[in-house]
Amino acid sequence: MEQSTTGALDLFIALSRASQWVNAHADRDIRSNGLNRTEFGVLELLYHKGQQPIQQIGGKVLMSSGNITYVVDKLEKKELVRRKSCAEDRRLIYAEVTEQGKKFIEDVFPGHALVIQQAVSGLTAEEQQLASILLKKLGRSAQESFKQRKRSGDDPV
Repeated sequence: MEQSTTGALDLFIALSRASQWVNAHADRDIRSNGLNRTEFGVLELLYHKGQQPIQQIGGKVLMSSGNITYVVDKLEKKELVRRKSCAEDRRLIYAEVTEQGKKFIEDVFPGHALVIQQAVSGLTAEEQQLASILLKKLGRSAQESFKQRKRSGDDPV
């Protein structure tokens, strides 16, 4: 096997395993607060970015729009999120965090951030910053090559 292929496979495995274990820390913390990762992600998005069209939330938390409707339903039942119609375009429905949802995030997010900090503490602050820069670069490159392959028709899927 070629050295560049071996390096790419080693990186893929290391990246996958690191992601799995960091996510395990985050997921355990999120579950201890009565939500799942997707619910927490949607709630956190709405808290930090404000109301969002339901149709656009999926792209921001990497989920299909059908699943987002289900997640918003669950968050609505927990009274953490509410739907709000757009006055200008009745086809557009926004999701926004409720006062109860704001309080929930304000109570749990600082502790959650500490859990993440602990999960990545195997790297120094400088290494974390460098890893973040490199992973963003890797992600953008992988995304672009994926899109190019799809546009060119080389993608069998």
